[in-house]
Amino acid sequence: MRSLRAALLLLLAALGGALGQAPDAPQGCAQGSCYPATGDLLVGRAQRLRASSTCGLRRPQPYCIVSHLQDEKKCFVCDSRRPYDARSNAGSHRIENVVTTFAPRPKKAWWQAENGVEHVSIQLDLEAEFHFTHLIMTFKTFRPAAMLVERSADFGRTWRPYRYFAYDCAAAFPRVPRGPPRRVDDVVCESRYSDIEPSTEGEVIYRVLDPAIPIADPYSADIQNLLRVTNLRVNLTKLHTLGDNLLDSRREIREKYYYALYELVLRGNCFCYGHASECAPAPGAPAAADGMVHGRCVCKHHTQGLNCERCQDFYHDLPWRPAQGTSSNACRKCDCNEHSRRCHFDMAVYLATGNASGAVCDGCQHNTMGRRCHLCKPFYYKDPSKDLRDPAVCRACDCDPEGSLDGGLCDAADDPARGLLAGQCRCKEHVQGPRCDRCKPGFFGLSAANPQGCQRCRCDPRGTVAEGSRCDPVSGDCLCKRLVTGRNCDQCLPEHWALSHDLPGCRPCNCDVGGARDNLCAMETGQCRCRSHMVGRQCGQVEPGFYRINLDHYTYEAEDARLQQGSVVEREPPAGRPASWTGTGFARVLEGSSVEFHVSNVPFSMEYDVVIRYEPQHPEPWKEVRLRVLRPSPVSASSPCGNTIPADDQLSTSLPSGARYVVLPQPVCLEQGVSYTLRLELGCATARQEPPTASVLIDSLVLLPRYSSLEMFTVGDPSAMGRRETFERYRCAQHFHAVGPSPVAEPCSSLLSSLSAILHDGALPCLCDPQGSLSAECRPQGGQCQCKANVVGRRCHRCSPGTFGFGPGGCRACQCSSQGSVSGICDGATGQCACREGAHGLRCDRCQPGHWGFPACRPCQCNGHAEDCDPRTGSCLRCRDHTDGERCQRCAAGHFGNPALGSGQHCRPCPCPEGPSSSRHFAASCHQDGQSQQIVCHCSPGYTGPRCDECAPGYYGDPLQLGGRCLPCQCHDNIDVTDPEACDRRTGRCLRCLYNTAGPRCAECQPGYYGDATRHSCRRCSCNTLGTDPSTCGPQQCQCDGRSGQCRCLPHVEGQSCDRCSPNFWNLGSGQGCEPCACHPQHALSPACNQFTGQCSCRPGFGGRTCADCQENHWGDPQQQCRACDCDPRGVAGTQCHRGSGHCDCRPGVSGVRCDQCARGFAGAFPTCQPCHPCFGDWDRVVQDLAARTRALAQRASLLQHAGAAGAFEGTFRRLQESLATAQAVVAARNATAAAATHLMRTVDGLRQQIGEATERLTRLEGELTAAQDANFNASHALSTVDRGARALNHSLQELGQRLHALKTSNFLGAYDSIRQSHAESRDAEHRVDAATRAPHGPVSASASTRHHTEQLLAGRRDDFNRHNAASRRALTELAARAQALSLHPLNEKVCGAMADVPCSESPCGGAGCRDEDGGRRCGGLSCGGAVSTADSALDRARHAREELQRAASDVAQLSHKVAEAKGKADEARLRAQAALDKANQTRARVERSNKELRELISHVKAFLSQEGADPESIEVVASRVLELSLPASPAQIHRLAEEIKARVRGLASVDAILEQTAGDVRQAGQLLQDAQRARSRAEGVRSTAKAVRQALEEAQQAQGTAEHAIRSATSDIQHSERALGAIQAQAANAEQQLASAMERVGLLDRQVDALKVKRANNSLAAARAEDTAGGAQARADEAKQLLEGHLRDRYRTAQELVQHRAQGALQAGSRADQLRAEAAGLLHEAQSKLQRLRALEEAYEQNERVLDAKAAQLDGLEARMRDILATINQQVQIYNTCQ
Repeated sequence: MRSLRAALLLLLAALGGALGQAPDAPQGCAQGSCYPATGDLLVGRAQRLRASSTCGLRRPQPYCIVSHLQDEKKCFVCDSRRPYDARSNAGSHRIENVVTTFAPRPKKAWWQAENGVEHVSIQLDLEAEFHFTHLIMTFKTFRPAAMLVERSADFGRTWRPYRYFAYDCAAAFPRVPRGPPRRVDDVVCESRYSDIEPSTEGEVIYRVLDPAIPIADPYSADIQNLLRVTNLRVNLTKLHTLGDNLLDSRREIREKYYYALYELVLRGNCFCYGHASECAPAPGAPAAADGMVHGRCVCKHHTQGLNCERCQDFYHDLPWRPAQGTSSNACRKCDCNEHSRRCHFDMAVYLATGNASGAVCDGCQHNTMGRRCHLCKPFYYKDPSKDLRDPAVCRACDCDPEGSLDGGLCDAADDPARGLLAGQCRCKEHVQGPRCDRCKPGFFGLSAANPQGCQRCRCDPRGTVAEGSRCDPVSGDCLCKRLVTGRNCDQCLPEHWALSHDLPGCRPCNCDVGGARDNLCAMETGQCRCRSHMVGRQCGQVEPGFYRINLDHYTYEAEDARLQQGSVVEREPPAGRPASWTGTGFARVLEGSSVEFHVSNVPFSMEYDVVIRYEPQHPEPWKEVRLRVLRPSPVSASSPCGNTIPADDQLSTSLPSGARYVVLPQPVCLEQGVSYTLRLELGCATARQEPPTASVLIDSLVLLPRYSSLEMFTVGDPSAMGRRETFERYRCAQHFHAVGPSPVAEPCSSLLSSLSAILHDGALPCLCDPQGSLSAECRPQGGQCQCKANVVGRRCHRCSPGTFGFGPGGCRACQCSSQGSVSGICDGATGQCACREGAHGLRCDRCQPGHWGFPACRPCQCNGHAEDCDPRTGSCLRCRDHTDGERCQRCAAGHFGNPALGSGQHCRPCPCPEGPSSSRHFAASCHQDGQSQQIVCHCSPGYTGPRCDECAPGYYGDPLQLGGRCLPCQCHDNIDVTDPEACDRRTGRCLRCLYNTAGPRCAECQPGYYGDATRHSCRRCSCNTLGTDPSTCGPQQCQCDGRSGQCRCLPHVEGQSCDRCSPNFWNLGSGQGCEPCACHPQHALSPACNQFTGQCSCRPGFGGRTCADCQENHWGDPQQQCRACDCDPRGVAGTQCHRGSGHCDCRPGVSGVRCDQCARGFAGAFPTCQPCHPCFGDWDRVVQDLAARTRALAQRASLLQHAGAAGAFEGTFRRLQESLATAQAVVAARNATAAAATHLMRTVDGLRQQIGEATERLTRLEGELTAAQDANFNASHALSTVDRGARALNHSLQELGQRLHALKTSNFLGAYDSIRQSHAESRDAEHRVDAATRAPHGPVSASASTRHHTEQLLAGRRDDFNRHNAASRRALTELAARAQALSLHPLNEKVCGAMADVPCSESPCGGAGCRDEDGGRRCGGLSCGGAVSTADSALDRARHAREELQRAASDVAQLSHKVAEAKGKADEARLRAQAALDKANQTRARVERSNKELRELISHVKAFLSQEGADPESIEVVASRVLELSLPASPAQIHRLAEEIKARVRGLASVDAILEQTAGDVRQAGQLLQDAQRARSRAEGVRSTAKAVRQALEEAQQAQGTAEHAIRSATSDIQHSERALGAIQAQAANAEQQLASAMERVGLLDRQVDALKVKRANNSLAAARAEDTAGGAQARADEAKQLLEGHLRDRYRTAQELVQHRAQGALQAGSRADQLRAEAAGLLHEAQSKLQRLRALEEAYEQNERVLDAKAAQLDGLEARMRDILATINQQVQIYNTCQ
């Protein structure tokens, strides 16, 4: 056996060698291919081998051996808890025993599995990838009946089978095909290694590559993947047994069957593609053992990789291939000419070179490139003198990139055939030079962007001096003429134009100094850059339709100004001569009063001369006239009027009696964009002490721009000086002082034109009124338009006094009545004359406009928005400002706000979504919500949404688009226009049709309705469900013909509503059609019967429904005999007895056939029957109830079984009807004749038919009346009366139906009584209906007439009702708007400064009802103009002034303290300063010499550096020499320097004089301290003023709170405002007194300051001598100080730190000297600063004075505002008192 195994191993080795294509004779890798040896992969890897089952691992396990049948010992013990040892543990059978060893243990060691375990696996886990060739297993026991071999190439993650082995492949592996394999990778099942014999040492052999199967390419990927393994596993799945285990399951039987393996051989090697002859341990491999197969190839042939599967780096000249035979196919080194160490293989290159070379070098260095780094890079060339492998073989091209082609590319190498020379540059077309760095002659501007390199010179011959076109080759600049510039000499110098061949070359622009923005003009045309609307080449003319002003353009008429006391005097212009005034007349101003001119159109920030034009009324001149300029805020120092002081705003003059104008002595400075108030105050007219009765007529106030404030006169150049001289020579400004035309000199005209253009940045538009002017153009100078007759004004925009009716035809004369008018001047717009009291009419023949109620004319109350009102009712006419209402008290449609007078608001366009003037305005009106302050739009019909930007219900469209509108939904007025879902908002499709209509346009009636939908006549199909075909009816209603309303009737039913039976038919309520009447042919008068009851008209003596029964109150068989009911009337409930038996209908408690005895449960003598004891009744009821229930149940069961619910009573009903017919015949026979009864019955039938028809008509009328209830109350009341009658009839019919139903379901007696009662009610109804129909004024005829009248009312008054309804809604809306408009916004704006239409959350100023975050009231704030904010500002300023004064007093106290300290230090410094002065004189000469040498050195260095020939090397030498200069840094030098400083300090002279000066300063400081204390007391006075202002603030806040209740208590508000005003006036007076006191104290301080100035001058003279003596030393000390403060300071400090331990005393002395010097100098500075502080105090007091003035003005403003508030409140009270 062992010899057979050895032979088999040799055979496998031979097969493996042949498979690896090993050479015939061994040889090394240098001669060709080489291969590593193949070995057992298990060697050295026993620890990586594991089995799933091993015997005896946990405890000793017995087993038996089947093959030892002849041996005495058949069973043994397996104990594998310890490794195998031949001596000590021979019974261990672990898995490592199967590894081949050469130790002498023949058949003594093996692996053995547990007994009876069939599924066992043996697995080897390799540390790397190996090539597995074959497997040999030698078993000790039977070979497995089934097993398989698996492999994993991914370290056990996935497994694939190699081969299956089984004794019975079909049973063990049914899905695996049986062998032999046809391909190498076929997975099959074999049986040759699975027989039961031999019982021991049986083998299993598996080869991966079967030698019998040819392999085309052993190196293919499929073969390599087949051989590659990382894990091997053998799965043993079935044991071979002798069959006894099937019969006996004892443990002894199982101990005989198990797997046992002597040896396991897994052959494989490290596969290296013929490029390695040996392998090394792979990373992570176990320790090496003898015969172990390692996993990493030791590669040769310049290959690398775990399997030598690729070439080494830089060996890629040939493609990688496996070694074959004598061909090593080694990788070849790349050739990169020593310019790179990296390359890669490129198959395309390899094929292109004919399989010679495929290497491509990577990362070529030394400026090389190419596949072998054999070429130079662009912009480099190959040096012919160097070898290709030289690192410097490629040199850079020396070509100018701007002038050479391709950006500086030169010839890369010599190539005579192509004309290439290595390194040669290729120049552009207009470039030359070896480096292509110069332009050719006639060209300039070498540039890389120019494809030709340079551009031609472009010198303009008109502007050049030299002939020719050559220019500078670098810049291209040409040589230009004197007034020509530009590179090409093609442009004129700035402020010149017209380039020509003239000698200068260009002409000056000469632009107008005012009309042009500057003196620059277009070079071709000379056109200057004109200001707005200035034309002409020089901009000296105005554009048509525009003008330049006269100097008196800014004239402010006194009649338009605000008069304190006085009146307006209008005058008619004189005929034939110009007027001596401007405007419409004068303002008569009384002595002691004032007139305020509001100036808000200042065109330019500058100074203006003020001219007052007037007409004296007295022969004496007016003495005192003052003009005050009231500015809105203090003048900023940075503004154009920053130099203005308060005194400049107060001007004084007098009015001569012989003149008509006066020019104020000094101008006023005004700024553009600021509103001013010029208050003209007329003081005493004469010097005599007389009552103020004088007056003067003030015409106007004129602002003349002061020419000296404009740069065109003051810039300083000759032209400006010439303009100023001309302006002054011709006195251009004096022409405009007086009124009237005055000839202006031509020089003045041009200057005034320029001045006007500067002031207005161009010309002003004429704006001639098209109605009052003859042309749209005006005079260029002054802007006067050409006016029509009786039209005046610059714009021809008003009538002259005495005329009116401004229009296209001019103005007409007033023609005022001399009897009724005050003067001949009428209203310029309306022609209304000024009527006397009681006069009226346009010419004073009626109540004047603005009055009504003749003869007691009263003023119209129109809130300032209309002048006229109805003369009878007082309703305002032609309300302005978008107002409406009887008092113009509300905003017109499309506007919102509160136009009430005094509210401070106005009517603004409603943003719905845009204003009324826009095409996208869709609201009739709007209002502002009082709480949210949001605008609520009242949309026009068809619009809705917060901004009316959506279509309302009933409308469709897209109003958000341009031109989009909302159109009514075309639904024939059959929708609810208030329903948003009634129709589609976009398409207009009708969705919710009303009035019983349907369809996309609601043009047809709904199913179940009929009529004309377009006329709202769709009525419900009144189909009687009892008579209509059920197939046409739904749960709610039935269908009918859409036009006629005809219902589909059941058989024998007729009528439009199928509500009556055909003639001779009845019982419409059956639901199956009408039944025949079936009247008895002999007993009935006619075949017709009642349609409801079926009652026939019986002959006398007969009754019942068909007249086949006896008459009422009779019983019996009508065919035989009818008997009268013999009933006791005292005991019956009804007169009719039982028709069949004659039994009477007894009342409760009575019984018997005749009802003549007491019933059961009752006792006593008939007819007084009394109930028995209650106990009898209880028991009797129980018994009777049980009996009745039993009978009822039996009867119901029987009835339901045979005929349904109604069948049981059908015969009874018929007999009852016949009996009733008989009784009726008897009654009829007793009361009337048969003919009369017949006629009566027919009449009743006719009436019932008419009732049905009337019911139908009333039903329709009811629907119409119901729809019209909301339209008219009277018509609704009439219709309600008819409706109630119709409903009563319907209710009667319903009751009849209910009774009929009760009759059908009740017992006989009850039904009989019900029939009798119904018969009586029917007769009553018959009589009533008969009376109603027959009476000429009955309910039916009244209903018809009412309906007709109602229809007429509806048709005639629908439009009126709609109009009244719309008017009522508008009135309600207006009332709501008026109610919401009642607010305190105007008062809020005046008190708090809050805007009227801003809510509290957005208003920065708060207001009434506004609260802050803490819940406190919020009123006023920054940038708010209310009274509260003004008072707050005044309080803050007063507080600030107090703080400034306190700080000033504190500064003075500190100064006094410092002076006292200085006095003590000065005594100590006197001795030291004397010594320092002596030493300073000694060092003075040396310092001067050093400074002189240093200055000379610096001057030499500067001169050297400024020379043009100074080269960088020389500059560097000089800089190094300067840096070598050092400062004293040694301790000795520092000590010497400190000693010098001390000496200089000791040498200070005139110390006594300085101390004397200091003593004087100390006294002055003491005086200053006293002054400061007095100033402090004055500040306390200012503080009291501030407190008073603060009190005014608190009162203003109280006024705000009071204003919130102004509407409810107006009188209280007025009184409170008066008290607040009086308090403010008293406080203002107090503040003025305190201000006067403060002014007196300031004057005292001024005098003291003047005295102090004199003392200071004396002290300065005394100190001048000492200053002259120490001047030189001080100058030298200053220079030394500057040096020390410069860059020497750092070095000095460093030196100080180095020597502080060695020269501590010297440094301390130096610091003391510095301190003394500083203190001595500080004394002088402090003395000088005292005066500066005094000046600062003086300025502070002046500032305080101005602040107090401003506060007084603010108090005046507050007073005026409170007066306005009082007037507003009074006016509101009047308005509310006159409200109706």
